[in-house]
Amino acid sequence: MSLRIAYNTNGASSHRLDDAVALIADCGYQGVALTLDHHHLDPFAYDWQRQVERLRERLNRLDLGTVIETGARYLLDSREKHEPTLLNPSPEGRARRVEFLCRAIDIAAKLGSETVSFWAGVPKPQVDREQAMTWLHEGIAAVCDHAGARSVAVSLEPEPGMLVETVADYDAVAQRHPALRLALDTGHCLVAQDIAPDKAVRQYADALGTVSIEDMKVGDHTHLPFGEGDMDVGAVVAALTEIGFDRLVCVEYSRESPRAHAAIPEAIAYLRTAGA
Repeated sequence: MSLRIAYNTNGASSHRLDDAVALIADCGYQGVALTLDHHHLDPFAYDWQRQVERLRERLNRLDLGTVIETGARYLLDSREKHEPTLLNPSPEGRARRVEFLCRAIDIAAKLGSETVSFWAGVPKPQVDREQAMTWLHEGIAAVCDHAGARSVAVSLEPEPGMLVETVADYDAVAQRHPALRLALDTGHCLVAQDIAPDKAVRQYADALGTVSIEDMKVGDHTHLPFGEGDMDVGAVVAALTEIGFDRLVCVEYSRESPRAHAAIPEAIAYLRTAGA
């Protein structure tokens, strides 16, 4: 079987969204991993619903599926990257993050997206782990409730340096939230060095909501083009094929926006050569 490949728009941030989507479609991708951001379907814009309807029509014409990504750097706070998170000491800050994730779910429902991917965040120095975990569970419960009411799948992404950093961390959290799926970034396995990327695919096959792929070097959280790091891309592709993964596999070249016009076609060509 051929895998369904998507490209994350955080790797095309120098392009207008319409132009990025057209380029992705023209290069033979089956989907878009849409990172909601101030310049790519701002979820807090006054006309966000009209923008979603317009995008839905365009994606349907191009026969592209979607995953909604929520990792924009300065969407919620122009002065502090990724803040506020679900672990923010301020109740208002945590509520702001939940509001954003719920809006992402509303957008996913309108687009018919496969899942909404989100991460936990990094606790502030004054916040101990027990308190952070309490806030995390509260936030996830609210997000899962909103998603369940709209029949949207939500997936938690383990992220290097965050409270939920490894697939084992996800597993522990998911025990309390049965509807919560895993957003597996295979490169992050190389950073945490807790499990081989292809083994993670097989071990968590039943929990996977979406999968991201790129190259990375062991222990270094830098998203690289294929062939520039330590990722055994062929092994990951083989594992995904073995488990019959039929959801979108999302290329995340988050540092390649200045050369997206070249990176987008290069990435899918590499994956097809690797058997995807």
